[in-house]
Amino acid sequence: MIEVTGPKILFSFSFFGLFDVTITETVLSSFLVMLTLVILSIWLGRNLKKRPSGKQVLTEKVVGMLYNMVRDTMGEHNLRFAPYIGALFCSSLLGTLISMLGFFRSATADISTTITWALVTSVLVWYYNIKNNGFFGWLKGFTEPIVVMTPMNIVSEIAQPISMAFRHFGNVAGGSVLTMLIYNALAAASAVILGWIPNAFISSIPILQVGIPAVLSLYFDLFSGFIQALVFSMLTMVYVGAACPPPAEKEAK
Repeated sequence: MIEVTGPKILFSFSFFGLFDVTITETVLSSFLVMLTLVILSIWLGRNLKKRPSGKQVLTEKVVGMLYNMVRDTMGEHNLRFAPYIGALFCSSLLGTLISMLGFFRSATADISTTITWALVTSVLVWYYNIKNNGFFGWLKGFTEPIVVMTPMNIVSEIAQPISMAFRHFGNVAGGSVLTMLIYNALAAASAVILGWIPNAFISSIPILQVGIPAVLSLYFDLFSGFIQALVFSMLTMVYVGAACPPPAEKEAK
C-alpha cells in the first residue's frame, strides 16, 4: 500500500507561552537551503582580486549571466531586482535538489513554500503598480480595456499567484509521487521475476530497483527542478517588470 502524505512534523515548542511553533520537514529543508546559500555566498565572495582565480572567474560569469538575463527580461532600469531573482532561483533549485540526499524532503514539494514566493511576487507587482500609477490609477487598471472586463481582471489578479505556486509545487510533488509509484512497482516486478528461485534471500532482492530510480531522480529532481526554478524566476521577472516600466513610459502615462 502506498501512502502519500505531507511534510512530517519533527517537533513543536512554545514561544514564551505566546504561541506554538511547529517545525516540519519543509522548515528544516528551507533553513538548510538558506544556510547553504549563505555559506556559498561568503565563500565565493571572499578574497576577490584583480587577477581572479578560477573560482572568482566562475562566480563572475554566473553573476554576469544573471544580470544579463534580468536586463534582457526586465530592462536596464530594473537591474536592482537581480539579487532577488538570483536568490529566488537558487532557493528554488536547491530546495528541490535537497531531496536527492535521500533523507530530506524537497522544500518546493510543499505548497506553503511556493505560495509564499508567489505572494511576494504579487505584493511587489501591486506595490509598484500603486507607486507608479497611484492607488486609484491601479484600481482603474482593472476596468481596462472595457469596464465589463473588471470581474475577469480581478479573477486574473487573484489567479496569478495561485497558478505560479501550484505549477511549481505540482511538478515537484508530482515527480516525487510518480518516482515512488515506479519504485514500488519495480519492487513488485522483481518479486515476480525472482519468485521462482528457491533461495529466499535472492528472491527478495529488488534487482529492478537498481539504476532505474537513479535515472528518474536525475530527470525529476535535477532537470525538472532546474526548469521549474527557471520558469518561476522568469514569470517573476515578467510580472514585476511589467509593473516597473522605463521612466519614459511612466512619464508618458
